[in-house]
Amino acid sequence: MTRTATSTTEPATAEPATVLRRLPPAVRESVPPLLFLPPLLLHAAATRPAAGLPLAAVLTVALVLPLAWRWRAPRAVFGAVAGAALVQWLAGVQLPADAALLVALHGLAARTGRRGTLLAGAVAEAGALLACLRWAGPGAFPATFVALTATVVAAAALGTGVRTGRAHLAVLAERAAHLEQRQEQLARLAVAEERTRIAREVHDIVTHNLSVMVALADAAVHAREQAPDRAATAMLGVSETGRQALADMRRSLGLLRADAPDPDGELQPLPGVAELAELAERMRAAGLPTRVDVRGDAARLPATAQLTVYRLVQEALTNTFKHAPTGTCAEVRIDCSARAVTVDVTDDNPAAARLGARSAPPGHGLSGMRERAAAYGGTLRAGPLPGGGWGVHTRLRLDGAAAASG
Repeated sequence: MTRTATSTTEPATAEPATVLRRLPPAVRESVPPLLFLPPLLLHAAATRPAAGLPLAAVLTVALVLPLAWRWRAPRAVFGAVAGAALVQWLAGVQLPADAALLVALHGLAARTGRRGTLLAGAVAEAGALLACLRWAGPGAFPATFVALTATVVAAAALGTGVRTGRAHLAVLAERAAHLEQRQEQLARLAVAEERTRIAREVHDIVTHNLSVMVALADAAVHAREQAPDRAATAMLGVSETGRQALADMRRSLGLLRADAPDPDGELQPLPGVAELAELAERMRAAGLPTRVDVRGDAARLPATAQLTVYRLVQEALTNTFKHAPTGTCAEVRIDCSARAVTVDVTDDNPAAARLGARSAPPGHGLSGMRERAAAYGGTLRAGPLPGGGWGVHTRLRLDGAAAASG
């Protein structure tokens, strides 16, 4: 029974506050003055003679009723209340509704700037002085004036605090909106960068492996009658290259889904400097003799830097394989140090020096290579070599300068 009574009374207790919050702002601001007005009128009726009751009632209403608009028109409300207080002083009628002037001062200080608050405070202080001169008892003037001055200062200070707090909350809200917008922009940039990265990875994987597969398939077609064994070997190379391409694609695109199953039962590492020997072997099988020379401790390079080196070499060799004539040889030189890694990919294409910069392969290969190098604070140079052939050179910085330059 006790629980039932408690659960029945709790909604009734919370209901008035809920109803008050649901009211329109204008109605909600009018509720306090309208609630205090009847007790003040009853006090005037109980303490005033019949002859002075009408004037006291009118002044009480004139002092309290304007407070219903104190948030919407604080200056007008303060002026109306101050005018009613002046009439009250001139008529010599002392009322408890005089506190309405402090409430009006609080509302004005909460809604206007410092100049308006100081002016309204001076008016309220003048009213306090006049009230003390007329109604303070003998010898009570100093204490009464100090007490009224303290109430004036307190009302102005409290209103200023409300205004300052509201301004601070507005600044915080604006800052939060700016941060949210900034986060959205960063998220869009991150998505764009990720799309660029994936497109670059897919481009490198597809162009390289398809070029090798096409070359091996053509070799198998030409050798199928005269050298069946070589044709079979070439087709095995096509199969192996295709499987490698599928593995690379699965590894690159699988990063987009954390729940993507791994068909091999374990995650495969990203290709790095150690895999350049296997890459060179595939290029040799496709018809491009390639030699790899790695100097320094490549195992200490970060995995992302090693992937960048691998993709740069892969793209450079693919371009040589596609655009250089038969018989061209390629050489890869990697120089690793604690602060940087240098990549040089050269070939002995005799037509490169004659064609010059016009022999640069079209498409997105070189632009993607430059983007990869720029991520490590490096620049990529690609062009004909003075002694003949084509060369690609870049130096990737590993000492944090890339991040600083970005």
